[in-house]
Amino acid sequence: MARTTPHVQSTPDTRPPLYRRVADQLLAELRDGIVPPGERLPGERRLAEHFGVSRETVRQALDVLRRDGLLSTDRRGSHVALPGVPAGSPAPLVFPVGARATEPRTGDRATVVWAPPPPEHAAALGLVPGHATLVHRYTSSAAGGNGRRTAVTSFSAVALAEVEELARYRDRADGVACAQLRRAYDWMRRAGLALHHRDTITLQPDTASVRVVRRVHDQYARPLEITDLLVDTRQDALVYEFTLPAAG
Repeated sequence: MARTTPHVQSTPDTRPPLYRRVADQLLAELRDGIVPPGERLPGERRLAEHFGVSRETVRQALDVLRRDGLLSTDRRGSHVALPGVPAGSPAPLVFPVGARATEPRTGDRATVVWAPPPPEHAAALGLVPGHATLVHRYTSSAAGGNGRRTAVTSFSAVALAEVEELARYRDRADGVACAQLRRAYDWMRRAGLALHHRDTITLQPDTASVRVVRRVHDQYARPLEITDLLVDTRQDALVYEFTLPAAG
């Protein structure tokens, strides 16, 4: 009796080409403010590592965004052409969430993960213990590895429900990919939230470190986020800037 081979029908891949998917993902990150309008994009090699694709795929993705008028290119590289707050604009409340130092620093690393926050963060945000939320982890150091800063920021259910840009991070909060939430406070303001914050600064016993705990709430006294920052003051300085109201 002749043996027949079953016919397996393959399902065609209806997804867009890889370069188109990379272009869409990069555009989503640009709209999230990872690279502010007018600022230069990372080089092709870094983008290829970030998205896990070849440089040629990145090159094709960038061409798509250029044709759509979302990127501009000159001799210095590609720049974001999205409408929004220009790069370098002052952003009050910029803290480790903003992660933009006034002086060049090396070893910067910022990621987000969807996980239970530290117990004290859960209590401050009104979260059930063990309940997951968006947690931002930030480390930074000056040249030579000195002046180290580490920070953990946890966001409340209110912030994630009302700030669309933050909510988008839930699906890509893998704790590995770079995620600079530099415009987080701008996103909150655009969502109609008036921001109020309170900082507690304490010197850590038997160390040269200063701990800063920042709590941010809105006009209805609802918690939005809490940040725990540790600064090594042996090689770094904690600087606060205040804007005084005009005399009148």
